[in-house]
Amino acid sequence: MPKFCANLAFLFTERPMPERFAAARAAGFAAVEFPSPYENVDGYADLLREHGLCMVLFNLPMGDFAAGERGFANDPQRREEFRAGVGEAVRAVRRLRCTRVNALVGIRRADLDEPTQWATVVENLRYAARRLDEAGAMLLVEPLNAIDTPGFFAATTTRALRLLDDVGVRNARLQFDCYHVQRGEGNLLATFARNVERIGHVQIADSPERHQPGTGELAYERILPAIDACGYDGWIGVEYRPLGLTEETLGWMAPFTSPA
Repeated sequence: MPKFCANLAFLFTERPMPERFAAARAAGFAAVEFPSPYENVDGYADLLREHGLCMVLFNLPMGDFAAGERGFANDPQRREEFRAGVGEAVRAVRRLRCTRVNALVGIRRADLDEPTQWATVVENLRYAARRLDEAGAMLLVEPLNAIDTPGFFAATTTRALRLLDDVGVRNARLQFDCYHVQRGEGNLLATFARNVERIGHVQIADSPERHQPGTGELAYERILPAIDACGYDGWIGVEYRPLGLTEETLGWMAPFTSPA
């Protein structure tokens, strides 16, 4: 049976952030995720405790997201900034009792050759994974499809897994976002089944518009049972842009949740 967690950067955005925790709990979620807790770690820890929620996932600092940055692990001139961000993430892991931290590795630098960027990513991810391991957390690497994020340094599952091979540490795994895989690669179920032992977290949205399941081309009535059948028993992050009020878009979950 799938275990769903609510991504509070996508769901319940009709409310200010502090109110989304209560809304997620009222909608039946036992866990949440969102990209950046750094602006209010203590406050979020209090909200998690108040509403009986666990924090499943957040990201390493991603740089200037509004300006188009999607991480900067490939930039050798920002090694110290990256390491400082890992330190922030370790502190947040301990305060929020979160066990997974996702790394967006960055947009390709046109002024740097591929080997330099590759080596920088590997070095930075290895450092992050080891620091997170000390705090009891796992590092994840997420491919972002090249349609939505042109130039992303790890745009496919294959490339992300090659990075993880070179990083070579036990607590680094793949974040499998069904939306990104479908948009950028296709063959979603075959790719999942082939790599299930290396997957540390799953996220879902329909494709191509990234709305709730049932609005696009992905047959989650088949995909979710297939993920179960592969033996994956981790959390599945619900990360879509609701068409309508969030609570009105959650009906697709009913067949996959246990009776109260």
